[in-house]
Amino acid sequence: MNEATAMQKAALRRLMLARRQTQNPALGHELAKHVLASGIIPKGAVVGGFSPMRGEIDIMPLLHALHARGHRLALPETPPPGNALIFRAWTPSTPLLPGRYKTQHPEGPALIPDFLLVPLLAFNLRGLRLGYGGGYYDRTLAALPDAFRLGCAFAAQEMENIPTEPTDLPLHAIATEAGVQFAASQP
Repeated sequence: MNEATAMQKAALRRLMLARRQTQNPALGHELAKHVLASGIIPKGAVVGGFSPMRGEIDIMPLLHALHARGHRLALPETPPPGNALIFRAWTPSTPLLPGRYKTQHPEGPALIPDFLLVPLLAFNLRGLRLGYGGGYYDRTLAALPDAFRLGCAFAAQEMENIPTEPTDLPLHAIATEAGVQFAASQP
């Protein structure tokens, strides 16, 4: 990554972390309603989610609803730096263990999701996203190229210009409390 792009991303991360702190994570109930009503998640899909942290929109209502519909679910374990995430089987009654960077993950067996709920700091309607800078989701998306990528965020996290690099894979769609929208570069 060149220095100018790194500086742009760092500044945008600070801005978006501050913006996200003004949002109500409970808007995740609205996100769940929109995702479920859209039918975007195919019946029988193995869904890789995440445990919301640091003010992320709460996707637990969506995960609970998907569990009730019979989906197999997985949450990520954060491995040592430089590796893709490991998704482990999860149900609402599965205890979570402490992980790296104040994360939590299930102790269950590894699963390979074919549908990913992706956390982010910023997105645009072309499907570009800005993550936290550790590269975990970049490596994970590259390792699961056939998985559908649904970004989950607050509508306030939308930005027109997202600095990108060749390793940044676009999202297929974005879900917020305002609705679900396919990325402009996607079908």
